[in-house]
Amino acid sequence: MPELGLDEDEDTIVAVSTPPGRGGIGVVRLSGGDALAVVGPMLRLKRPLTAGRARFGFVIDTVTYEILDETVVTYFAGPHSYTGEDVVEVAVHGSPALLDYVVRACCTGGARLAEAGEFTQRAFLRGRIDLTQAEAVDDLIQSQTMEQARVAARQLGGALARVVAPVKEQLVGLIAGLEAGIDFAEDDIDVMPADAVLAAVDAVVVPLQELARSFEYGRVVREGFSLAIVGRPNAGKSSLFNRLVERERAIVTATPGTTRDLVTERVSIEGIPVEMIDTAGLRESADEAERLGIAKSREAMADADVVVVVIDAVVGIHPEDELVLAGLEGRAHVVVWNKWDLVGSTNGADGVRVSALTGEGIAALRRVLVGMVSGGGAASSSAMVTNVRQQQAVAGAIAALERASGAVGHGVPHEMVLLDLYEGLASLDSLTGATTSDDVLHLIFSKFCIGK
Repeated sequence: MPELGLDEDEDTIVAVSTPPGRGGIGVVRLSGGDALAVVGPMLRLKRPLTAGRARFGFVIDTVTYEILDETVVTYFAGPHSYTGEDVVEVAVHGSPALLDYVVRACCTGGARLAEAGEFTQRAFLRGRIDLTQAEAVDDLIQSQTMEQARVAARQLGGALARVVAPVKEQLVGLIAGLEAGIDFAEDDIDVMPADAVLAAVDAVVVPLQELARSFEYGRVVREGFSLAIVGRPNAGKSSLFNRLVERERAIVTATPGTTRDLVTERVSIEGIPVEMIDTAGLRESADEAERLGIAKSREAMADADVVVVVIDAVVGIHPEDELVLAGLEGRAHVVVWNKWDLVGSTNGADGVRVSALTGEGIAALRRVLVGMVSGGGAASSSAMVTNVRQQQAVAGAIAALERASGAVGHGVPHEMVLLDLYEGLASLDSLTGATTSDDVLHLIFSKFCIGK
């Protein structure tokens, strides 16, 4: 990967890499050619720093030379470090005042404060990681569920890059073959026949289409979704809500209209973060507080990614239920027949049959909900597209290659076909970051935390 925008005399940067606040340990990280020289004056170590080794010692006041704290210092020599440069990490007790002192002393010694995501950006620019792996670093830091962490870890390990690399190699080979046929048409090199070109393009498109299909699941794992539970009073909405969040979060009574306001909880369903909303029962009411709650319920229903319509299986469907379902036509929703344990029948009732009281059918409901937002569930491959930038790059490559196939089918000269193939190649380059503009890089890395 080309080292875009890098200067061999680039500044040495410094930042606190651990979260703000007090803690048992705090880490200050430096990266750059002068990292050792900058940090040296404030350290008194038992043994000299050696690459790949942790050294115990003390942080000292560079003016009074008094000991301020014990420290463990680790040195990573470039290019075999996270950023590809010399990296030094100073671990001290997590006092904000002490960490601030170490950073200020480093700046006095010639370093400058790192910008958001600058350590990872340097790793990308020096070819240590590609752009999909850089994005995975932030995804891993921001992960709230183990499934999010697993997906991000696979991406950080290069799962997406490993799928894209052979596809890109095939496309480059096809382009080279067509270029050779054009450049050496008068020699013994034959122009590739149309069938061979179509087969080669198809071999590139198929794995890209599989990646494109992974976006629905990758997006929902990364971003989560919102879910509103609606229905008539006493259908068991709050009981179902409590069962899904696995604790008594909403008040449940036999009196209709107990829920007057929205009750929200962030939970994990099958490893996917969900903003779950329990709503007031939908009915005509003369009570002003209940009417306001019902209005909020309708707003939540309009904003939610998925709507769960709870119907009392004992009472059966009501005209108001039918009105709600009619209003949800074309939107992601699922009908849940609650209190099915009291019905004693397995016939009829399209939807998911559950009992919020006993837990019957809850596992099946969880699977249905995830399937609705993820295009049918987890991707079959460990590699997946997880954000819109990646999705647009893959979609752009597919569109360009499909145009190339159409052009070949209509007998368009290979010189023109190559234009589409090069466009597809450029889209794949933008996916991994080989041809990404500085503006895009700034937008991506500015979202990172400082110190990473």
